[in-house]
Amino acid sequence: MQDNLKRATFVGRILQTILNFWLLVLAIILIVFLGKETYSLVQVLFVNSAQSSSYLLIEGIVIYFLYFEFIALIVKYFQSGYHFPLRYFIYIGITAIIRLIIVDHKDPIDTLIYSGAILILVIALYLANTDRLKRE
Repeated sequence: MQDNLKRATFVGRILQTILNFWLLVLAIILIVFLGKETYSLVQVLFVNSAQSSSYLLIEGIVIYFLYFEFIALIVKYFQSGYHFPLRYFIYIGITAIIRLIIVDHKDPIDTLIYSGAILILVIALYLANTDRLKRE
């Protein structure tokens, strides 16, 4: 019985190390994409015409926040002892739906459904921040 527990602990440590390594690789990839998005925002701000640049700038800023939130999620994972806080996933979901509304706002019914999804996520965020569910 003791031998099985040692083996399970060893396997858990190996898998945790592999997971940590690949999360670091993912963070590096996201930082590279964040840099590319910064360059793209600079291009939109200074090179493109004024008519299309405001739309592209807003979309780029929201994408920028998505990268930023994923990197923050990975940082929080390591800071909180290998735990992904639920709040960060909700933040990412809200930002992604906002981006979807900005990009695809042709059908008012779809926009209303997306807005309802944001409302549900905000309610979930409120519930996740209550004292009973807060882990940090």
